[in-house]
Amino acid sequence: MNQQYRQDAIVELVRQHGYMSIEQLTDHFAVTPQTIRRDLNTLANEGRARRVHGGVGIESSTVNTAYSTRKTLHLEEKERIAHCLAQHIPNHASLFINIGTSNEVIAQALLEHQGLEIITNNLNVAAILQHKEDFNVIIAGGQVRSRDGGIIGEATIDFINQFKVDYGIIGISGIDEDGSLLEFDYQEARVAQAIIANSRRVYLAADYSKFHRNPVVRQGNLSQLDALFTDRKPPEAIRQLLSQYEVMLHVA
Repeated sequence: MNQQYRQDAIVELVRQHGYMSIEQLTDHFAVTPQTIRRDLNTLANEGRARRVHGGVGIESSTVNTAYSTRKTLHLEEKERIAHCLAQHIPNHASLFINIGTSNEVIAQALLEHQGLEIITNNLNVAAILQHKEDFNVIIAGGQVRSRDGGIIGEATIDFINQFKVDYGIIGISGIDEDGSLLEFDYQEARVAQAIIANSRRVYLAADYSKFHRNPVVRQGNLSQLDALFTDRKPPEAIRQLLSQYEVMLHVA
């Protein structure tokens, strides 16, 4: 079993049992404790599991990984996803782009387009796009989160509801096996719900780690999407739901 598959299997064991000790994992995979410790450090750094004394536990469902960490996690994968998604946005389209580090990479990939109109509640996205003279960038009003430049609140929702756009590009913190799209922040989820409701087509960008996280706030469901853009084939349960809901899957 190679390293990637072993780490995926560790995450699945932790999801099933809530906690696995280093000794249990060493016996299960027939590898050295040093190998398991390296695996656990990698999973913790990627935000896929939480290191605890003597082993590994489920990542918190109430606290997200710090924004500064998320900006660098899975960056190569996010760039591949962004390039793939950008190819499905035509020139002179209108679109929402919401909060998330993946969406900031997507904004960078869209700079090669012409004549886009973008409504965003992400100050970092606006900063990336503002210098493109043929773009019309509109920033939603509301409360600015200091930690990541996201704009949230009732005023943001009211603002989003004034528009009907061609494409809604959203990010997510976790995808449950039942198809639930999950977030950590209730107010962020409500803004994303407004974006989904006011978009003719909804595109979700999510790297593979999102299939192993379980935040507490329900944002929506896979059935509300037109396409999912990711970097690896999703788990079987997710693939079945995508087929059932006729959601296009793009693996970058």
